[in-house]
Amino acid sequence: MKKGYGPTLNTHLIHPMRLMLVEDDLALGQSLKTDLEYAAFTVDWVRDGKTAEFQGATEPYDMVVLDLGLPVMNGLEVLRHWRQTGNKVPVLILTARDAWHERVDGFKAGADDYLGKPFHAEELLARVQAIIKRSHGLTPTVMKVAGLDLDEERQTVVIEGGQPLQLSSMEFRILQALMLHPGKVVSKGHLVEHIYGINGDPDSNVVEVYIAKLRGKIGSRRISTRRGQGYVLELNP
Repeated sequence: MKKGYGPTLNTHLIHPMRLMLVEDDLALGQSLKTDLEYAAFTVDWVRDGKTAEFQGATEPYDMVVLDLGLPVMNGLEVLRHWRQTGNKVPVLILTARDAWHERVDGFKAGADDYLGKPFHAEELLARVQAIIKRSHGLTPTVMKVAGLDLDEERQTVVIEGGQPLQLSSMEFRILQALMLHPGKVVSKGHLVEHIYGINGDPDSNVVEVYIAKLRGKIGSRRISTRRGQGYVLELNP
């Protein structure tokens, strides 16, 4: 394993977001996938540009880590296609080609950040977290939505200034997904993908189980069910 690519990330940095990693190098891709999952991301790993272009256009990712030197379709072409069709998914370009003019080309194509190889896994994680937080307007460690304060580092929620309530990893992931879309219907399928990635089973009852657990902790009126559609975090419960 290359230096800097091992699982050395801080486990207290809990950000259960769904991310697509586009990297054709087998060893590096597996190492990065392991590192990102160790930091509590849900990761779909893709190894060619054409598949990445399609998957990024059809799946609801919180962000994409995109290599440039890809088979079938290069990373810049993939990114241009997304931006031309109005896809605003945050993108961090990851490449060995670190010349200044290639950085310019990446930003012109619509990249949010650029990281040249070799790099340390901690730097990649810090950049990914910063991009996701900016894209969702989040504070560094606390989300404040609908009277709820969700602390990412401690994995707790505070209800209207009360005492912190400890959440399980699954409860935290589901509540965060709902808090990213307050007042809007979030489908069961989206929640399953947010938790498990593209290979999650949409027919699993795990969402219902943890929604019930969350209601027991934060109050049943805060999360509404829309039959046949999904769940809503109510703005005024």
